[in-house]
Amino acid sequence: MERRKALGLIAGGGAVAAASFTALPAFGEEASRAAGTAGQGKVTATGGYTFALDKNVRRTSVRFKNRYGIEVTADLYVPKNARRKLPALVVSGPFGAVKEQSSGLYANEFARRGYVTLAFDPSFTGESGGTVRDVASPDIYTEDYSAAVDFLGLQKIVDRERIGAQAICGLSGMALTAAAADSRIKAVATASMYDMSRSMSRGHEDFYTREQRQKVVDHLSRQRWIDAERGTYARLSHEVPFDENGNVAPSNRVLPKTLPADADPITKIFFDYNRTERGYHPRSINSTTAWTGTTTMSFFAFPLMTNIDMLAPRKALLVAGADAHSRYYSEDIQTKAPGSVDLLIVPGADHIDLYDRKDLIPFDKLDEFFTKNLA
Repeated sequence: MERRKALGLIAGGGAVAAASFTALPAFGEEASRAAGTAGQGKVTATGGYTFALDKNVRRTSVRFKNRYGIEVTADLYVPKNARRKLPALVVSGPFGAVKEQSSGLYANEFARRGYVTLAFDPSFTGESGGTVRDVASPDIYTEDYSAAVDFLGLQKIVDRERIGAQAICGLSGMALTAAAADSRIKAVATASMYDMSRSMSRGHEDFYTREQRQKVVDHLSRQRWIDAERGTYARLSHEVPFDENGNVAPSNRVLPKTLPADADPITKIFFDYNRTERGYHPRSINSTTAWTGTTTMSFFAFPLMTNIDMLAPRKALLVAGADAHSRYYSEDIQTKAPGSVDLLIVPGADHIDLYDRKDLIPFDKLDEFFTKNLA
């Protein structure tokens, strides 16, 4: 299978009938799975987290509202020995993930290093509010970052002049967009960045033709009628693939329940994290289901990072694996804003490695970046 076809859904697959909105299973319900070990060299985690909480870090569940009135749920990580105001980081991602996965791992590690960190579930996902479940919005997700800054800046232990953002995968574009419009975010780092607007509207490496882009728009428009008539919200591919006849071929899952023997390499790495004990979580869209079928529409309409030039004189550090299929997203943004955006390529790492491989994630470099730019 061609890489770009695989990335249309990640799992690929043929056309599937629209699925009505259903509630997600309770923790550990699907296939009797529960979050366990979190990758190479990690110990078994507890409480549904895919990583172990550091003994020197305190984690507290918190809630706050964004400017749309949606309640956002997050975990606040604080060093146990904190005695003064500390720098702070807002953390989220990947796209479709929850705070118990990669973002929590990053938040835990930075807190161990002396930061106050906040890992949040974006609106409409995980434990956060929003009436329609598992719908994404580039605008509201960007707002969630600023709302998280609001919350952190009100904490007595946080120096509100030293707040940054760390994003993973698909939430990276929202973090950079938020920083361009919110100067309270003093520095941004990303890992395995995806530009979700570009990915959904143009396909991997911009492979959609003009005709295919129109077919995607027509598919989304028809789905609006189907949802309106049924009074439900279908679960369908947010990155729309095409079949061999050139027709849109969405599925009602991000990833298959079981890995096909002939699965392409990209599907394999996403499956290895999201569908195994390494990273599985029953509230994660990537682990269990798919986004609402018309989610893609807003990403066609609202491109992310349009005003990346407004980040200056603040800095961003984009980290990408040398072997990552997503590497070009980071490279292209660095090219657009070379004065304020630096690029760090990690040898021997693919896209998923930067989710949880602490032997490959360059935490020392990230710490140096934030130490310098949140000074």
